[in-house]
Amino acid sequence: MTAATDGALPPWRQRLRGALKREGRQVSARWLQLATVASDGTPRVRTLVFRGWNGADQLELYTDGRSSKIAEFNHQPQVELCWLLTKAKQQYRLRGTAAQVAVSPDQAQWRSLSPSGRALWGWPHPGQPFEPAAPFPQELPEDAPVPDHFVMVPISLQQVELLDLSHHPHQRLLWRRENGWLEQRLNP
Repeated sequence: MTAATDGALPPWRQRLRGALKREGRQVSARWLQLATVASDGTPRVRTLVFRGWNGADQLELYTDGRSSKIAEFNHQPQVELCWLLTKAKQQYRLRGTAAQVAVSPDQAQWRSLSPSGRALWGWPHPGQPFEPAAPFPQELPEDAPVPDHFVMVPISLQQVELLDLSHHPHQRLLWRRENGWLEQRLNP
């Protein structure tokens, strides 16, 4: 077992950083699948874009506050993300707790998005019936006002599991916050 040293990144973050480098500029390297539970108890999975870290073990994800994800987070804040990095042949499963935080207009998250990325928040309410006349802008400028439904969702991680398919036998590792991110090897 290997432990994280004080002030340093947990061992899984260091491995993830290396895997992301191997992915290069591949757009899909920033895509994560988020699993939530709906209020009726059924599972939901969707793909989100990784936006960044807040500290050593908290992911930042952006979403539309009008989407069903927000009600799902309020119903059951425990979530799991799956991050598949194909070139590195690694799959990360990140388990944690989601908290809804609205981004205020003076924060840099909105400005950090590309014009086409910001445009998604100019679209009509997600999941509602399609209206052909509704606006679907392709871009929004940096100085566009931050919509009230632009939400940053921090995910505080409690557990990370790695399945590394580049080894024989495959390597499976587990880290838990509650034990100081000690690394434990598991059978694949």
